[in-house]
Amino acid sequence: MKLIFKCINFFLLFIIVAGGIYYFANNESLPEGKTGKEADALANKMLKAIDNEAYKNTETLEWSFRGKHFYKWQKQKSIVTISWDKNKVILHTDQPKKSTLFVEGIKVENTKIIKKAIDFFNNDSFWLIAPYKTFDAGTERRIVNYNSKEALLVTFTSGGTTPGDSYLWILDKNYIPTSFKMWTKIIPIGGVYATWSELKKTASGIKLPTKHHLSLFGMVLNMGEIKAYNK
Repeated sequence: MKLIFKCINFFLLFIIVAGGIYYFANNESLPEGKTGKEADALANKMLKAIDNEAYKNTETLEWSFRGKHFYKWQKQKSIVTISWDKNKVILHTDQPKKSTLFVEGIKVENTKIIKKAIDFFNNDSFWLIAPYKTFDAGTERRIVNYNSKEALLVTFTSGGTTPGDSYLWILDKNYIPTSFKMWTKIIPIGGVYATWSELKKTASGIKLPTKHHLSLFGMVLNMGEIKAYNK
């Protein structure tokens, strides 16, 4: 029995030490940048490059997140249908109190599950359309020198599920985002890298990522069968 406890203690100590080494080896401080006209100009170049007008005119988006959460977002109506496990929520993003919950096909009242649906949508839609949120209410934009090139740092000072999160967009020569680094409350390590590539051109004209590769333990986030269209 003593040997078992010693092995457990050794394993826990190893995990703590390994975690500490990984943290100090990979953690990055949030870069400093300059707000103002130059940052906004860079943001507008990015939005033009990814056809923000086509995004604004897109009526419906469909996708899934990691094969667990499934979405149909009627963007112009501010209504999104979210399904996971035995739950289906008809979420009114502008008026959450009007939202409806069905569990195994039966309409029920449960504010906690509605709140969970809102959190899922805030997170999972970000992984689909994040660059288009650059001028959302409560955002701040900074221009940053990253690897001798201009990059765009966007901070969400309010709104969403985790206000205060920051994302550094790395752009190609045509101002199209190819990847980003993140400083978020949910991830304790700053500067985690994620791709914004493997894009699919949709019926509405916008290109959306089908999956993301993260520097965090080789994680891959699959976005499922993506659709964006107008009736």
